[in-house]
Amino acid sequence: MSVFTGYKYEDLDIGMSHETVHVITEDDIQRFAEVSGDFNPLHMSDEFAAKTIFGKRIAHGALTASYISGILGNNLPGPGAIFIGLSMRFKRPVHIGDEVTVRAEVSEKKERGNRVTLKVDCTVDGKRVITGEAEVVAPRRGD
Repeated sequence: MSVFTGYKYEDLDIGMSHETVHVITEDDIQRFAEVSGDFNPLHMSDEFAAKTIFGKRIAHGALTASYISGILGNNLPGPGAIFIGLSMRFKRPVHIGDEVTVRAEVSEKKERGNRVTLKVDCTVDGKRVITGEAEVVAPRRGD
């Protein structure tokens, strides 16, 4: 079985994309709170969240956004890529049980510094919950 070693800068083309799908679980939210230190009751307390504009608990926005990092480091460009920037907007809440589709698409390449810009988004039921752009440095052949 071969191990995916990632795309090199030279192998990336505008329009290349990758998608992953994640279902948000109670355990995901608990573990993310422990790692991040964000125990906002909007994420952790059914009683508190019920009194907010959302009506129920929502997942941490950064938890959902972290799936973008997974694509960049594992799939596109993949191993060896250096994540250097992320600009994003949170459009809608994500709840426990939601299936989040995460997509990254190469939108620009800059020879200088092997920089690659990717359009990123996360959707639930076809509706965007996060939109933005990520920037990475992709390794070149021989690196």
